[in-house]
Amino acid sequence: MIKHSNIFPEPILRLPEADIPLKGVAAYMSQSSNHQVLFMEFAEDVELPEHSHAEQVGIVIKGKIDMTIDGTTKTYQTGDVYFIPENVPHHGYIYAGYADVTFFNEKDRYLPKSIV
Repeated sequence: MIKHSNIFPEPILRLPEADIPLKGVAAYMSQSSNHQVLFMEFAEDVELPEHSHAEQVGIVIKGKIDMTIDGTTKTYQTGDVYFIPENVPHHGYIYAGYADVTFFNEKDRYLPKSIV
């Protein structure tokens, strides 16, 4: 279980946890019929391998992320917004302590974690 810094209020923490295959992440998912919104917090540094998918918009709540989108690298910090167009290759580096709200323009980007 990831230790949370409690950056997100209780209603967010009651959302289903998303099953994301990255170390040190806690992600709470708001599911719609055509998109997902994730509230994510990282307890560890994480390197994101290059990949692509539907459109993504992220709003940095805390910390920083280095993101390379379509060959251009930029550091996004608290208060910044990034946009990744559909099917555009991107990769990055997330620093421990990072938190964001991310919109994925696809309904099934992530599934909820199974309760065992």
